[in-house]
Amino acid sequence: MTTPLVEMRNMSISFGGVRAVDDVSVDLYPGEVVGLLGHNGAGKSTLIKMLSGAYTPDSGEIFIDGKKVSITNPREARSHNVETIYQTLALADNLDASANLFLGRELTNAMGLVDDDAMEAETRKIMGRLNPNFQKFSSPVSALSGGQRQSVAIARAVYFNARILIMDEPTAALGPQETQMVAELIEQLKAEGIGIFLIDHDVHQVMRLCDRASVMKNGQLVGTVNTSDVTDDDLLGMIILGKAP
Repeated sequence: MTTPLVEMRNMSISFGGVRAVDDVSVDLYPGEVVGLLGHNGAGKSTLIKMLSGAYTPDSGEIFIDGKKVSITNPREARSHNVETIYQTLALADNLDASANLFLGRELTNAMGLVDDDAMEAETRKIMGRLNPNFQKFSSPVSALSGGQRQSVAIARAVYFNARILIMDEPTAALGPQETQMVAELIEQLKAEGIGIFLIDHDVHQVMRLCDRASVMKNGQLVGTVNTSDVTDDDLLGMIILGKAP
């Protein structure tokens, strides 16, 4: 096997004396999607927030490309090409796709003015790669569908060199067509060698989109399985009973 893009080893964190994550180890390889499953409060989001820099672990180690790294804030996570796409997507509704893509990192011309044309050209280029059907470049993102908004958020992460993408319930509240669009985006990212941690409640989506699934319960890792080796019911059993199949 190649070296994992990410290894999180023996991660633990407590809040007010409660172990939210207890000695959990997961890894992720290039071009792979690993689903993180579990009930609310299982610890999956907390685990991933230690990789995104939102939380500092009490103990444990993070390796990226086989090298031990320290991630204590989101800026450090980004410096290691880790990008997070939260469920809220964190888009500015009144701005168009290119203004969102470059929000806070605007391109400027020789006079130091914001270069809207250059930003739109770059947005068209990355969208052409990720979602060739996307055409609403001048519309505010509030006018976009859920799947189109998701593609803007993904494009922003990928444009700024994300190699490790954390996606929080990317298909929640989307219809079948939109869900299919996100599935196609994920396939495209995989083909480019990007590794994805996908946090989800939906066993069917994880079976459909993920290569492996790591199930958590009460802050602990129940197990990690290849989705091709298990059924939906096996995963449900892991979530409910806390036992590997």
